[in-house]
Amino acid sequence: MNKPKMAAEKSASRVLMVLSQLERLNEEHKVSDNDAIRQTTGKILHLIQTQGDLTHISSKHLLIHLFFLQNTQDMQTTLNILAILNELLTVGGGRRTGVFVSKGGTAILLQLLVSSSKDPPANEELMLHIHSLLSKVGLKDRKFGVKAHLNGALNVTLNLVKHNLQNYKLLLPCLQVLRVYSSNLVNAVSLGKSGALEIMFEIIGPFGKKSTTLLKYVMLPSITALLGYLPTLLAIYQDWHRNDTRHCHVVIRKSILGCIKNLTNIKLGRKALIDANGMRILYNTSTECLPVRTLDPLVNTSSLIMRKCFPKNRLPLPTIKSVFHHLLPHIPAGGPVAQLYNQPPGVMFDVSVDENEATEVDTENDTEYEEDETGHKTQNDDDIETDIRKLRPIQVNTRPFDELRAYEYFCREFSENFEDDFESPRSINPPSSVNSELHRPIIIPTTPSSLGPQNRRPLREDLLTPKSDESPLELDSISISKRPEGTADPDLVCSLGRLVLDAGVNGDSVDGPQEEGGEQAVLEVPDTAALLPLHDPDLYLEMVKSTRSVPAYTEVAYPDYFGHVAPNLREPILERVYGVQRTKIFQDIERLIHSSDILDKVVYDLDNQSCPVIDNGESLKFNSKFESGNLRKAVQVRKFEYDLILNSDINSNHYHQWFYFEVGNMRPGVRYQFNIINCEKSNSQFNYGMQVLMYSVQGAINGSPHWVRTGSDICYYKNHFSRSSIAAGGQKGKSYFTLTFTVTFQHKDDVCYFAYHYPYTCSMLKMHLQKLSALRTAQIYYRQDDLCETLGGNSCPLLTITAMPESSSNDHISQFKSRPVVFLSARVHPGETNSSWVMKGTLEFLMSCSPQAQSLRESYIFKIIPMLNPDGVINGNHRCSLSGEDLNRQWQSPNAELHPTIYHAKSLLQYLRATGRTPLVFCDYHVFSVSSCSFVVECSKEATARVVVWREIGVQRSYTMESTLCGCDQGKYKGLQIGTSELEEMGAQFCLALLRLRRFTSPLELHNHNSHLLDTENTENDLIDTRKDEPAFLEEVDYSAESNDENDPDLQDNHALPDPNSDSEYSRQDSLN
Repeated sequence: MNKPKMAAEKSASRVLMVLSQLERLNEEHKVSDNDAIRQTTGKILHLIQTQGDLTHISSKHLLIHLFFLQNTQDMQTTLNILAILNELLTVGGGRRTGVFVSKGGTAILLQLLVSSSKDPPANEELMLHIHSLLSKVGLKDRKFGVKAHLNGALNVTLNLVKHNLQNYKLLLPCLQVLRVYSSNLVNAVSLGKSGALEIMFEIIGPFGKKSTTLLKYVMLPSITALLGYLPTLLAIYQDWHRNDTRHCHVVIRKSILGCIKNLTNIKLGRKALIDANGMRILYNTSTECLPVRTLDPLVNTSSLIMRKCFPKNRLPLPTIKSVFHHLLPHIPAGGPVAQLYNQPPGVMFDVSVDENEATEVDTENDTEYEEDETGHKTQNDDDIETDIRKLRPIQVNTRPFDELRAYEYFCREFSENFEDDFESPRSINPPSSVNSELHRPIIIPTTPSSLGPQNRRPLREDLLTPKSDESPLELDSISISKRPEGTADPDLVCSLGRLVLDAGVNGDSVDGPQEEGGEQAVLEVPDTAALLPLHDPDLYLEMVKSTRSVPAYTEVAYPDYFGHVAPNLREPILERVYGVQRTKIFQDIERLIHSSDILDKVVYDLDNQSCPVIDNGESLKFNSKFESGNLRKAVQVRKFEYDLILNSDINSNHYHQWFYFEVGNMRPGVRYQFNIINCEKSNSQFNYGMQVLMYSVQGAINGSPHWVRTGSDICYYKNHFSRSSIAAGGQKGKSYFTLTFTVTFQHKDDVCYFAYHYPYTCSMLKMHLQKLSALRTAQIYYRQDDLCETLGGNSCPLLTITAMPESSSNDHISQFKSRPVVFLSARVHPGETNSSWVMKGTLEFLMSCSPQAQSLRESYIFKIIPMLNPDGVINGNHRCSLSGEDLNRQWQSPNAELHPTIYHAKSLLQYLRATGRTPLVFCDYHVFSVSSCSFVVECSKEATARVVVWREIGVQRSYTMESTLCGCDQGKYKGLQIGTSELEEMGAQFCLALLRLRRFTSPLELHNHNSHLLDTENTENDLIDTRKDEPAFLEEVDYSAESNDENDPDLQDNHALPDPNSDSEYSRQDSLN
């Protein structure tokens, strides 16, 4: 055995031996034997200080020391025990301190402090030990402030500080204890009234090196009485800022800021700082600190203070309600829609924050990202459904079968005999609106730039002759016209970057001769009909004419008309610039400090459409009056900076997130900053590398019709605009959030479009379905029905896709009718456009001629509702339908008038179940959410499609498939932002996963799948407890791995897919942290 180990064991045995002596004294109740206790505790202290090994001292020994400390009258014994406890708590860490607190150690120390102070002068060594211990245990004892107040210890410590201002050895632990005392608001007020502030300012004084070690403990938090000294604090901070040129005392400067920050937790403190010109002082000092990276703690604290104290403003809007209004057939008895209708016509916002409570503490989070992940997880855990009765599927016939019989019309494939289809060749009728004339380049004639938009006229065909000496074209002078048939005038005119429908759709005719003197030229726009098999510009216009919007849109956006071709370039996730949020906050502070520099010029306003915007030609031009568009107001705040305000969902007063708008009249090479100032989500993927999408019309004309990711200095943060409690669910004091991004335009007089995500309009869906039907072959059974009519008068398509039976024989017909049903839906939330692109990939795969697609059609009958919320999509909503409600929370009790698509979709599912054809799989396509990536049964989601279809319809495999808005952090797309091609691939990969489901599921299970309900006895624990050990996202999937099923003809040349046997959500994994 080596010597160090022997020495350690010997010292440990000595300590234990002496501790056993103290233990015997305790058992024999020899408290009065002062000499023995003094001698024993002295030995223990000597051994601890010399040997340093305290691991063998147990909680039992700690209790013995507390017992003698409470009962001894001997000063030296008291000092020995206090010194021993100081050593134990210093080395033992939080666990030993917690034991000390739980055994009443705090109360014993406070009693000893008060009793010792009654016989002045107080023993300095005793006070030093007591306060050293109190500074350690005070942070661990939640009731420390109350105990100190009740024992009268506050004034004892304060008096000790007052009489020992030059005794830095004793002053330091006393200040530490005072700091802990003042964390209690009552104690802080009491200390302030007792003269603590005057004493603190005596210690602080002006800048100097004297007693700098103490100054970081002088700043007492939450002292209301300090408000009158706020100007003095600001002056002291300025003094230290000016004189600490070598930045040797950053901790002291931060302590002063910490005191100011704590004072601004209450409204009076925020007002006092503004009155003392504190915003300008903190702004100027922080600006000077920016070049020095080591001063970031000062800059960050200052920015938090300024952000908190920035006066809360109202959005520059006349009302919180949407600009547009749709009259409902009846108003619900309760809920947000009823509350909205009961508001007075001129209702605006609540009174600003903290009007009623002058001392109300600001509970807003001060972190860089506003969302408290821990709190969110706790909330989610409380939301998990634990009632076993609700975790068991319950098949309840909510409607009589006689009523459900009407839905037989949507299941006609089960009653067809197909004899006619095999007696004569199957005819494939292309859509009536598609003809050969449509497949051609679009001709763009131009007129002089002096011709204003009010004088634009559609051009006649005899004028569409290009000149050999044509000059360079400017987009501002371009008009689009559809080639007329015969002598008819064009149906479509585009001026200043938008297409206007003709009188046959919305009334006023547009005719008249071309103004004389106009030079003509011809540009051929890329033939997107040739580039995109499912896109045709002219067919899109035909679809627009049958689309009904609440604002009665008469314009068409260029990107929807031209189409989007996915770029070949990969777009990496944007790396966040260091300090970008701080920079944006400082820019907001500048508005308050230098208000005279702000233009505050309204350049676009849907609330005042009748009042023309006065324009000097220097401002950008905005527009959102087209399908799926959303921009309510644009305000020019600086020469190249604009505040943008989004419109709320119709019949709602919130849900501001989706945007889609047009910008024109820009200068190339100039950095324009856009601030969308009324976003509602507390965090966004824009903080994790996501960029906005931009479509350049000039770029499309030049051969690049792409939506591309763009923007720099992107940031999403809480701003100073207050939300109405009506729109915030009754919560007061909530703020909006700002999405800010900077863009440099490449082309002169370009027209560009910006969007939250890749737009996919309802008219685009109708066009795609028309083109898909033209792809139908004799082997494909394809039928399109209108499930219902929406509140806005639009149709909701229902598709049925499967394979035709091989023949009209009974066996083949029987096999056809016995195929399991797969029910798919998407776009219940209008702002989740990526779900439509995923659905597009699914539909294209199902209608393709590949062997896998044919095998899939032969295996299942697909019932597909590609757009559950057409009205919301058309009118630019983010989450709701025209009823003002989230349709994905209406599946339990949908109303036929207010929620027709959900009502009839659920009824169709009920009909399938009643006729013994319960779907094998139900899947609803959605967007991925970082904060709620959970697929357990939650109370807040029990009215969603996934839960209701599983619980009431009895579908075992009821899923929500989610896709990201941003990008992926694993697999072959790691580090890349998602594009439309990847989203469409996801839809196709889901189809291949269904092929695996067929392979891994026995024929008997496929036939009897509707009788295999969830066994709650075996899975009860899984449903309740899985999330406890579940990572933030589901298991990792390597999308680059080759499939192991190389010999399977259905799966050859395809990548690894999610395992359907796991019954987990099919979700592209893309955590963004």
